[in-house]
Amino acid sequence: MKFALSKESGDCMALFTGTSNRRWKQLLLTTALGLALGSVAPVVSQAQDHPRYDLPTIDLEDHPEMRVVVDREPGQYLGHPSTVLLDDGKTIYCVYPKGHGIGAIVMKRSDDGGKTWSDRLSTPENWATSREVPILYQTEDRSGSQRLLLFSGLYPIRMAISENMGREWTPLRPIGDFGGVVAMSDMIRIDRGRYMAFFHDDGRFLHGGDRTVRGGPAAKSTGVFTVYKTISNDGGRTWSKPEAILSRGDVHLCEPGLVRSPNDQQTLAMLLRENSRTQNSHITFSHDNGQSWSKPRELPAVLTGDRHQAAYGPSGRLFISFRDRTPEAYDSPTEGDWVGWVGTWEDLLNARKGNHAAGEYRVRLGNNHHRADCAYPAIEVLPDGTFVTTTYGHWTEGAKPYIISMRFTLSQLDKLAGR
Repeated sequence: MKFALSKESGDCMALFTGTSNRRWKQLLLTTALGLALGSVAPVVSQAQDHPRYDLPTIDLEDHPEMRVVVDREPGQYLGHPSTVLLDDGKTIYCVYPKGHGIGAIVMKRSDDGGKTWSDRLSTPENWATSREVPILYQTEDRSGSQRLLLFSGLYPIRMAISENMGREWTPLRPIGDFGGVVAMSDMIRIDRGRYMAFFHDDGRFLHGGDRTVRGGPAAKSTGVFTVYKTISNDGGRTWSKPEAILSRGDVHLCEPGLVRSPNDQQTLAMLLRENSRTQNSHITFSHDNGQSWSKPRELPAVLTGDRHQAAYGPSGRLFISFRDRTPEAYDSPTEGDWVGWVGTWEDLLNARKGNHAAGEYRVRLGNNHHRADCAYPAIEVLPDGTFVTTTYGHWTEGAKPYIISMRFTLSQLDKLAGR
C-alpha cells in the first residue's frame, strides 16, 4: 500500500501494490470508497466493519530516507536488539542474538548517531552461550565511574560488564541464584549509584526449574506471571535477591517498560504486555520511586502491544515503540507490525480501556511480513532530538528477519500527521 500525501488539500491517494495482510485488503476497499467520495484523510484508518479507535495512524513505509539497515545475513535469523547511547551523544552500541531470543550475541557500534554501523565486533567467547534476549544499559556508581552492562536471561540471569564504555567486556557471569525472562526488560536510576531493574517469570526459571536450552526438558509454567524487581547499590556490579511487585494468573502481565513522570522524580508508569491475549496491555503506577505499585489496569487498544519502550522528545512529548497486538475486534491495519505512539505523560496518566483517542497519533515504523514476529524495540534520543529506534522483523517477504533502525524527529512525524 503506497500513500502520497498532499499538504495543501489533505487528500490521500493510494496505489495498491499487493498485500497479503487481511486488514490492509479491508483498508484498500475503505480507501477506494473514500477516494470516490473525496473524503480520505492523509492517514491510515481502520476498516469500518469492526469497532475502531479514533487515533490516526501514519505510515513510514514510503520514507526510506528514515531507514538504516544495521545488520542482515542471508539465511540467518537476527532478532531482538538492544541499544545504548553513550554520553558523547553519537556513539551507539547495539546487541542482538543470532536466533529467536536465543543464540550467539552479535555486537555492532555506530559512531555517528545510527547513520552507519561498524562490522561485527569481537565479543567474549561465552557470549555464544546466551539463551535469551541480550539487553544493554549504562550505569554510574557513587564515585562517578561509568560502565556498560549486558544482561542475558533464563536460568541463571547472567551479566557482562564493560568498564571502558564498550571497548572491552567480561564474559557472562551469574548475578545470583535466580533466573527470569527478558532480563532486564527495563531499568531506572533511583539514586546516585542505585538502580532498580525488572524482569518476569512464569514459574519455570526463577529457581532454576529449567536449566536447559530451549527445546530440552523443561519445568512447566505455573500459569502465574510475576514481575520482579532487583536493586543494585554499586552502579550495577551486584544485584539483590528479586522481589515480586505484581503477580497474576488471570492475565499474563510481563515485559515491563518504564516511564518517569516529567513533573517529579518519584512517579513512574509501567506498561505491561498481556500475554494470554484475553485483555489489553496494562499499566501500573508508582508514586514512591518504585517501592510500591498501584493495581494494574487495562490500557486502550491504541497502546496494546508487546515490549513497550518509551522516551521523551525535546518538546516533552512521549514516543512509545512496541509490537502492535491490538485486539482482533478493532481490526487494526498495523496488527503484528512495528508501531509507535505519540502522546504526553498526561495521556498515559488518563489512559483507560475504551478511550479510542488516547494520545495524538500512531506510527507504523515497519511492515512485518510474518505474523507478529518483530519489534522488540530500542529507543535512543540524540542531542538534536533525533529518535533512533532499532528493532528486528521480517522486513522482506520470504526472507529471515534482520535489524533496522528508523531515524526521525517528532516534528517530521507531526508534519506527516498534518499537525
